[in-house]
Amino acid sequence: MQRTRYFLRLFAAGLLMCLAGEPLMAGEPIKIGMAGPFSGSDASFGEQLWRGAEQAAADLNAAGGVLGRPLQLVKADDACDPKQASAVASRLVDREKVVAVIGHFCSSSTIPASTIYADAGVLMMTPGSTNPVVTERKLPTIFRMCGRDDQQGVVGAEFVVQRLKAERIAVLHDKTTYGQGLADAMKARLHALGKKEVIYEGLTRGEKDFNALVTKLKSLQSDAVYFGGYHSEAGPLVRQMREQGMKAALISGDGIFSEVLVTSAGGPAYVEGVFMTFGADPRNLPAGRGLVEIFRKNGYEPEGYTLYSYATLQAIVAAMQATQSLDGEKLAQWLHENAVETVMGKKAWDGKGDLRVSDYVMYRWDDKGKYKELD
Repeated sequence: MQRTRYFLRLFAAGLLMCLAGEPLMAGEPIKIGMAGPFSGSDASFGEQLWRGAEQAAADLNAAGGVLGRPLQLVKADDACDPKQASAVASRLVDREKVVAVIGHFCSSSTIPASTIYADAGVLMMTPGSTNPVVTERKLPTIFRMCGRDDQQGVVGAEFVVQRLKAERIAVLHDKTTYGQGLADAMKARLHALGKKEVIYEGLTRGEKDFNALVTKLKSLQSDAVYFGGYHSEAGPLVRQMREQGMKAALISGDGIFSEVLVTSAGGPAYVEGVFMTFGADPRNLPAGRGLVEIFRKNGYEPEGYTLYSYATLQAIVAAMQATQSLDGEKLAQWLHENAVETVMGKKAWDGKGDLRVSDYVMYRWDDKGKYKELD
């Protein structure tokens, strides 16, 4: 009952109105794709996405469903691999007949998959893909519930220069669409601030031995290391920096926003003083406090992209209710023109499908393996 009351309260503004609309088969589930990395090194992010979407679907169904029908999530694992993502997208569209998609997560997966959804007229909203290309192509049914790398890269560069006062800044990336795009955005802002990196270099995903790279960073007397990439490489990198006596701060983006970073680094002592950009923690927002309590009561901490995924389904459903339709182009047009109340507050999108307001801030990891938003 608590869950039902909570959901009804979220949609008290009218999102769960009983609307008469186009003829629909009573009782037939409305299929929503949930695409992301449910296997591989980025599976922890997939878990966050699934938990959020699963809870949102359960809350919606407990409150009576959508347009008189239950929601059914179709889980699709892309393992953050572009080829697998394209295959997943084709399956969701052609075989599963989904009417909308939550996902994907990695930008390298989202970019090729989104073309397939757009061609099919299926609404797609990614909770976590930040590369600008996702929306710069202006595909009409493609949206995101997060910010862009050319926004968080700016925040990262300004923090390094203005807050850390670093002079010898190394810029690294993992050669992925996301990681290199983020590093490039940071580097561009760094140059605009009158600074130049002492090294710009890529490493390969899956590698664990970065000692030669760390030796090079030491020889360059780097006093800050910015890394565009994920926790699976950031963890070993910062550990080997500390083992070689490097005290330079490691700064990264939302790709390390998971407590799995602690495991990949080898323990809390190695992540102390690591900084990262992410949106203002949605767990602290009034709109989502009730939901956070439910997650915690059930033994799950809704970190990272959990509430982003929940909010994504809220936005999709809001468009369905308002338009009385499951047509992707109608849903997209409505989202371009209207704001939605979510567990992360009110969200609105521009003509590209980007959020009108981005709220990137900086976080710091402590010696207990926990992160906290900086003042």
